[in-house]
Amino acid sequence: MALHPASAHAQAGDLAQLVGLRHKHFLFTLVAGGRFETHRGILMHDDLIGVPWGSQVFSHLGAAFFLLQPALADVLNDLPRNTQILYPKDIGFILITMGIGPGSRVLEAGTGSGSMAVALAHAVGAEGQVISYEQRPEMQALARKNLNRLGLESRVDLKLRDIGEGFDETDADAFFLDVANPYDYISQVRGALKPGGFFCSIVPTFNQMEVLLRSLRRNKFAFVEACEVLLRYFKPEPARIRPTDRMVAHTGFLVFARRIEPASDPRAVELLAEQNLEDASPTI
Repeated sequence: MALHPASAHAQAGDLAQLVGLRHKHFLFTLVAGGRFETHRGILMHDDLIGVPWGSQVFSHLGAAFFLLQPALADVLNDLPRNTQILYPKDIGFILITMGIGPGSRVLEAGTGSGSMAVALAHAVGAEGQVISYEQRPEMQALARKNLNRLGLESRVDLKLRDIGEGFDETDADAFFLDVANPYDYISQVRGALKPGGFFCSIVPTFNQMEVLLRSLRRNKFAFVEACEVLLRYFKPEPARIRPTDRMVAHTGFLVFARRIEPASDPRAVELLAEQNLEDASPTI
């Protein structure tokens, strides 16, 4: 299955999106001889294959849809899941801030339903690698199914393990940690990252963020940033533009950091002081 096929026309095996006039949308894979049924009528896959993306198509009842290539955000929001997934607003910011792109080697802990693994695999490309750790077999099975559905399974190595035991890998470019108590595993994360490597974790509360920040200092991470991403949509009506009634507000605090290697040179004291690492072992 191709998530973003290069062809300008829909092909068998492509992941397609049908969007109705009220923005109700459906995702499915085009299969020769297949049929897609909705409450607004039936569309035959053979009538869609070969049609230019962006075309308006009609069900047997005459209901109108547009045939589109789904965005990654559409795919992530549609993934089957047993837990809360990361929102696209957070995922996009994480990928850019951590510099993740084609060829990157990225570790993740807390696979969950696989939404972040899908986004990471899409970002690193065919030449990159994602290694994702999970300790719940049922969650890993769901993540594997989601990756297989999108044709991204070859880019992700799924491992079943308690991450307290550490990681097999070293010198990773970036590490995304999405577990309930990330502060307990920062030393293990440090061992898996290359010097200068990127770290990010998401936590829902101030209390967790405080403990995480202290743990990062104790384990010689620097250039620490903490933020949250808020997303507000507006009604796209030229004559009455205003915010929509609801917004995607707090979903989690993002904490970013870099693994550093403090020098023994006395001149390093200035940097340690600047990064608040000279007193890196306060009581929690």
